[in-house]
Amino acid sequence: MAKNLLIVESPAKAKTIEGYLGSDFLVKSSYGHIRDLVKTDDAIDTDNKFKQKYEVPADKKAVVSELKKLAKAAETVWLASDEDREGEAISWHLFDTLGLKDDNTKRIVFHEITKPAILKAIESPRKIDYNLVNAQQARRVLDRLVGFELSPVLWRKVKPSLSAGRVQSVAVRLIVEREREINRFTPEASFKIVAIFNTGKARESFKAELPHRFAKKDEAEKFLNDCINAAYSVTNLEKKPAKRNPAAPFTTSTLQQEASRKLGYSVARTMQVAQRLYEAGHITYMRTDSVNLSDTAIQGAQDEILKAYGEKYHKKRQYKTKSSGAQEAHEAIRPTYFANHSISADPSEVRLYELIWKRAIASQMSEAEFEKTVAKISVSTRSEELTATGEIMKFDGFLKVYMESVDDDNDNTVDEDSDNALLPPLEVGQALNLNDMTATERFSRPPARFTEASLVKKLEELGIGRPSTYAPTISTIQNRGYVVKEDRDGKPRDYKVLTLKEGQVSEVTKTEMTGVERSKMFPTDIGVLVNDFLVEHFKGIVDFNFTAKVEREFDEIAQGNKEWTDMLENFYRPFHHEVEDTLENAERASHERELGVDPVSGKPVSVRVGRFGPLVQIGSQDDEEKPVFASLRKGQMIETITFEEAMELFKLPKKVGEFEEKEMTVAIGRFGPYIRHNSAFYSLPKGLDPLDVTQEQAIEIIQTKRQKDIEKVIRVFEENPEAQIENGRWGPFVRFGKQNLKIPKGTDVNTITYEDVLKWAAEDPKAPKAKATKATAKTTVKKTTAKKTTTKAATKKK
Repeated sequence: MAKNLLIVESPAKAKTIEGYLGSDFLVKSSYGHIRDLVKTDDAIDTDNKFKQKYEVPADKKAVVSELKKLAKAAETVWLASDEDREGEAISWHLFDTLGLKDDNTKRIVFHEITKPAILKAIESPRKIDYNLVNAQQARRVLDRLVGFELSPVLWRKVKPSLSAGRVQSVAVRLIVEREREINRFTPEASFKIVAIFNTGKARESFKAELPHRFAKKDEAEKFLNDCINAAYSVTNLEKKPAKRNPAAPFTTSTLQQEASRKLGYSVARTMQVAQRLYEAGHITYMRTDSVNLSDTAIQGAQDEILKAYGEKYHKKRQYKTKSSGAQEAHEAIRPTYFANHSISADPSEVRLYELIWKRAIASQMSEAEFEKTVAKISVSTRSEELTATGEIMKFDGFLKVYMESVDDDNDNTVDEDSDNALLPPLEVGQALNLNDMTATERFSRPPARFTEASLVKKLEELGIGRPSTYAPTISTIQNRGYVVKEDRDGKPRDYKVLTLKEGQVSEVTKTEMTGVERSKMFPTDIGVLVNDFLVEHFKGIVDFNFTAKVEREFDEIAQGNKEWTDMLENFYRPFHHEVEDTLENAERASHERELGVDPVSGKPVSVRVGRFGPLVQIGSQDDEEKPVFASLRKGQMIETITFEEAMELFKLPKKVGEFEEKEMTVAIGRFGPYIRHNSAFYSLPKGLDPLDVTQEQAIEIIQTKRQKDIEKVIRVFEENPEAQIENGRWGPFVRFGKQNLKIPKGTDVNTITYEDVLKWAAEDPKAPKAKATKATAKTTVKKTTAKKTTTKAATKKK
């Protein structure tokens, strides 16, 4: 048995570290947290200094049992969980649960998994930092109290099965308020003047524009008419050097934003891939709000820049973090070895690693140098001057490696905003020839909807959440159905273009798509309903300043400047009073809107959240005849749907004729529009409006789907028709009842027997598990019921 037991959080990390330590060390994983608060309502005793009741979950009991046995046999136990608050709490839970002793337990931390970092950590162990543990406990307890006490309020006053969280609710509020800003926004039109000039020499043409826009079409038209016989000349020419500095190396937040922009990764995916890179020893710890680099890292970057690019590309830089809560002892996210420009790994890891490498190496490189030229051009018949701007790069500097992206907050419209790459040689007083001049109608834009990346940026700006919370927050609000991330098609919009060419002004009307959205975050109707209820009754919970203040208090606890139970006491008493008051006095939340009166029946038409989502209703529950319902379509919301749009929904389901002596009906279901025929369902192709479907189109859709199904099935087994070989997206597989079975590589599908299918089905790790015993089922039901009926959840009253 090894003298030393070293416990880390993940098996991947354990495997990497084991290679760095000798035979005296046994490295084991705790697989994350080994215990958590009990699920029952006595988890936190609010009358006894918020004392917690923990349990080891069933899936961790074997791990704990093994670690206990190994810890007893070891001379020294090393707790090597991550270096943040969550990691410190894991070490404390291990210490407490395994019954470890102070005299033979050592806590070590490292921000990179390399041999020098691990050996250095072993040489300088410390004790568990209970300030960090208390900060994590305060967050965990506060969030459990909020969730357990708010959720029953939502069940009774809004809708069953809802839940709320402290940071998540604030994130939803940001998205709801942004959507309302957009809905209130009225675009204003103006006309932008752009001219193309030439110097009279071949290929010496360039663009110039009027610095201001005309509010009305007739003003823009007059400007163009005045320019018909005008003379143009350069009145001023200014050349000045410009520099651009590299961005700081990545923090958790900036990595999430840039991976979203450049690689299209979701925030959650970025963190999963970064975790794997860290555990494999490729990058430093990925949960950090520091832009600081260690002296070793700065030297490593310098060596690589000098070797790869030369002396003139290097400039030593030390960045300081603006965030007051940031921990400068930690490092930014960087490669562990700058000499490794790339790595051997799966494609997603390779791409993220290269992004991290480029950003970190660029942070230690020289500025990019430009020469910027600004020319002013006079119009003899007008007082205004046009401006032409050109920029030429003199030295690429850090841009040789990396350029930071920005959020694209604009519609996909034709735009003339880019500068000239390079202006031709010009002189003051030089006469210019006009090729053409346009006045293009442009519309002001509403605030941009959030992407995952821009939401992280906003949360960070407001001081809400910390590096470890951004990804789970964004995942949670989507999983709860309060927010959806999706694409939306835009709407066509006409705009006018006036053109002056060869002494004539002409006008054309063009069309652009406006409001096209890609991977943007939209609130759902239930998200809006929950948000409005919380804003009305629990303003503190969803208040941006309050939430940021709580984060600062967690930081104070971590630094030992605040008692964590006092902080919870100050929060909990007023909050608990609000819960009780709301349960007793608040009206049930309603998101219902009256839209008008049905011209046929004379009954009221309203829109509201129903049991299965938002719906339009004709009539009321008190009528003799039952009300008629229709579900809202994708992109429609209770707040913005019009009476006309609502009435359109009642045109579905729509009969579109017969096929094979069976009726075909078009309708909209949970997964979108479809055709129902002979008890089978056929999805409509994207872009086809269900109201426009003809009998011929419906028959074609049905026949196409049937043909695809025929081509999909390679073979059906005689022994059991439920066993068949099909063509899938990744090649042939066996469908066996509800199981999809992989076919071993190199197997000829023609040689597969039914016995092979049975064997693979038995070996399938995703095979349905045996049903729980009656006793287990009863216990589960009892616990669930207890959780749902509590009104003072997560509290223990004496």
